[in-house]
Amino acid sequence: DYDKKYPADEPGKEKEPGARIWRVYMDEAGQFDLDMVENMRDTVDVILVFAGLFSAIVTTLVVFTATALQLDHPKVTNLLLMELIALQRVALTNSSIEQVTSSLLNAESASNSTAEPADYWINGLWFTSLAFNLSTALIAVLVKQWIQAYVAPTFQGTPKAQAEVRHFRYRGLEAWHVPVIIGLLPTLLHLSLFLFFAGLVVFLVTLDITIAVVVAVITSIACIAYIIANLLPLAFAGCPHRTPLSTYAFFVLHAYKK
Repeated sequence: DYDKKYPADEPGKEKEPGARIWRVYMDEAGQFDLDMVENMRDTVDVILVFAGLFSAIVTTLVVFTATALQLDHPKVTNLLLMELIALQRVALTNSSIEQVTSSLLNAESASNSTAEPADYWINGLWFTSLAFNLSTALIAVLVKQWIQAYVAPTFQGTPKAQAEVRHFRYRGLEAWHVPVIIGLLPTLLHLSLFLFFAGLVVFLVTLDITIAVVVAVITSIACIAYIIANLLPLAFAGCPHRTPLSTYAFFVLHAYKK
């Protein structure tokens, strides 16, 4: 009860720098900021934990698959040895040298690659996924710094001055779309995850087609469920399957209709 917490203002001084209205405003705004910042921090902390674990998994796999993009010297050596043996057979049988198929690889050309098209797809998808994931983590760290700056103690002044500083910070937070940025961070992680799944399916195709099909079906179901979860709130206002992406899409859609 603010009537008991703060004494009533004298008549005509209700808007003075030390008036009760500014103290009440700071109390209410302080509770509002506490809840808002706590939600923001929880979201960012979850993103950082997930991004850290996910990047560790992707990095481990990329270290294994990236070697396929390099020149396979043992393979080059084997091909050249096979060509040499074929030439020796031709020399012993007095056959035409044109019967020997020339190797497209050589040990001196570093530009030659023994990688298959699937290797480029796998590494391309996984490196892109890792880039999105690390970018999300970087933005999340920046957001934590922005939040820390927002809740930094205001200068010691009158209640009115403190209220003005708080309102100035809050308007800046909204004007520079910090809540929107925080809301879109999970979307970047989702994109990174789906790119990883796509690379995983291609990787498994090179190993075993049956396992690849099973993983592809599971991934497809997850993608379809994700798309439906984001589209349902646009069609049904009471649908609880809301995400930041669907919320922003809802506002954009209604703004476009107007």
